[in-house]
Amino acid sequence: MNVLPEMPPNFRLVRFEKDGCVSWGVLSGDGLRVHPLEGPGHGSYPVGDVHFHPPVTPGKIIAVGLNYRAHGNEMGKPLPEEPLLFMKATSALLPPGGEIHLPRMSRRVDYEGEIALVVGKKASRISPEEAPFYLYGITCANDVTARDLQKKDVQYTRAKSFDTFCPLGPVILTGALPDARRLTTEVNGVVRQDARASDMIFDPLTLVSFISQIMTLEPGDVILTGTPAGVGPLSPGDRVVVTLEGVGSLANRVDADPHFSSDLPR
Repeated sequence: MNVLPEMPPNFRLVRFEKDGCVSWGVLSGDGLRVHPLEGPGHGSYPVGDVHFHPPVTPGKIIAVGLNYRAHGNEMGKPLPEEPLLFMKATSALLPPGGEIHLPRMSRRVDYEGEIALVVGKKASRISPEEAPFYLYGITCANDVTARDLQKKDVQYTRAKSFDTFCPLGPVILTGALPDARRLTTEVNGVVRQDARASDMIFDPLTLVSFISQIMTLEPGDVILTGTPAGVGPLSPGDRVVVTLEGVGSLANRVDADPHFSSDLPR
């Protein structure tokens, strides 16, 4: 279980590594420096001198499918009558700046920019009205998906859980909700997804309540709230950036799985 630092609302919390030590810190308003929460003098570091980690190490990554109408339409699937849930393996977690690896097992891997909710308190069978008191904040995520395997399996586990398939972070905006924030995904500088959180079919508080009826949520658990329309394939060399208004941007490069020879077709 994660022990999350107690923070006032609207702080841009990060986990970062400096000189081999992983620490909590707060990103400055201009995004150029990190201020450690603990340590001698509590100084600050230029962001170029630190390595960002995922902002939490979740015990569970719960994801929601087809939660934007336009995305359901582009996938040719009927819209769900209740939240469609699946899990991503926690071993799929990838830090900001980490490299998404395209597995040889798949011939099409898609980006899916998403808003992630971070659970702050143990929650079981709570109402939507109670949900804000159990949330720690929001961050950026990329629900990378082997699209061909998703269609083949029907079940989502394999398609969603390859190593590196869950970039997350770098910033948690503490005490925040998605509200009507703008979410965009860019690939090589071109905007591919552009939507508002208010476009969701099932709003975040409904999602937290619904999930808590099924499984107990623990501090640090992550809920991926679904992706808007505009998903598409990734290729080696691509740079994909997910940006959430008022929170920050999550950037990752893409390459073929290094365990396989690059001259073999995927």
